[in-house]
Amino acid sequence: MFDKIFSIFIKDSEKVEDNAVRYAYGKFLNICCILFNILLFAIKTLAGILSGSVAIIADAINNLSDASSNVVGFLGFKLSSLPADEEHPYGHGRYEYIASLIVAFIIMFIGIELFRNSLDKILNPTDIKFEIITVVILLVSILIKLFMSVFAKSAGKKIKSDTLLAVATDSRNDVLATLAVLISLIIFKYFNINIDGYVGILVSVVILISGVKIVIETVATLLGKAPEKEFVEKLTSKILSYESVLGLHDLLIHDYGPGRRFASAHVEMPAEEDPIKSHEIIDTIEMDIYRELNLHISLHYDPISTKDELLNEMKEYIAVSVKTISESATIHDLRIVRGIERNIAVFDLLLPYSVKLSEKHIKEETAKLVKAKYPSFDVNIKIDRDFASGK
Repeated sequence: MFDKIFSIFIKDSEKVEDNAVRYAYGKFLNICCILFNILLFAIKTLAGILSGSVAIIADAINNLSDASSNVVGFLGFKLSSLPADEEHPYGHGRYEYIASLIVAFIIMFIGIELFRNSLDKILNPTDIKFEIITVVILLVSILIKLFMSVFAKSAGKKIKSDTLLAVATDSRNDVLATLAVLISLIIFKYFNINIDGYVGILVSVVILISGVKIVIETVATLLGKAPEKEFVEKLTSKILSYESVLGLHDLLIHDYGPGRRFASAHVEMPAEEDPIKSHEIIDTIEMDIYRELNLHISLHYDPISTKDELLNEMKEYIAVSVKTISESATIHDLRIVRGIERNIAVFDLLLPYSVKLSEKHIKEETAKLVKAKYPSFDVNIKIDRDFASGK
């Protein structure tokens, strides 16, 4: 259903990797939410006045604050859509993350204010009135907010927007808040028990928790969290599918905002092949990835000898042996430095951050494994960490 709506109001709605399309989604969703929230503020204020409920008045003010959050979200999408310039060569995509952070702080502020007002209501209780029109207004507002939550979540997932997902979370919180207020009215009507303030406290805690979760997630993104596992696997499979590509390592992915990812990696290719041909293959991979995944990637050519029997045998042995240190351990860039009396095996050992052993211990254990099979070899090991071990 939502895809149909998106296709009507957003040109080329399926091209979600396009920054212009992402901006169109953000603009459309935030304008819709602004209008809905202003409407809800007006009708809930009326309901609060009719019932004398502080929880309903607080809920109405919450909707007005939501409208301001949507304005922030709109500005975030607008600023993030600005093209790269001399001072910001990687674009302005992180403005969207900053907008998510601001929305989260607004949510938390609302939670604190609701908590304060609800506590005052508990300490200084006043009667509330049960009016049918109030119940109707609250039911309508629940349906509207439920629609907004699902609507924003659908768009947020489609364009992978933390800002729209934050809007969806906020709308879901409003559904819970309004539902709780409605229940408190019904309890007062039939049992003459005023739990208005206590319901407000409960709702405020839920709102605060959701705000904190958004802050944690957004800060993690700004600090540079690992990319999604599915994306890493898709990218890796894509590169390995090309002719003459033997392996891939040292993959780095940098996120400068939605649709603005940059990456680099080392691609292993047969040393015996024409380097010009290998270079052409790498150029093709880079262009294809940009076109299909909207990812700027720079690939480094690593020539690998495929005809040195000792080298290939050693590589296979070490690759299997290091699995005793970690199942995720891999090696790359193995080469042999041959001397008169001693030989040296030089290679990089790639380990995930989950391995907490010291680098000294890891090197010593790996050296023992190599010497057990090749006693005439010394080893020179460089420890690498996996920067693209997505979750």
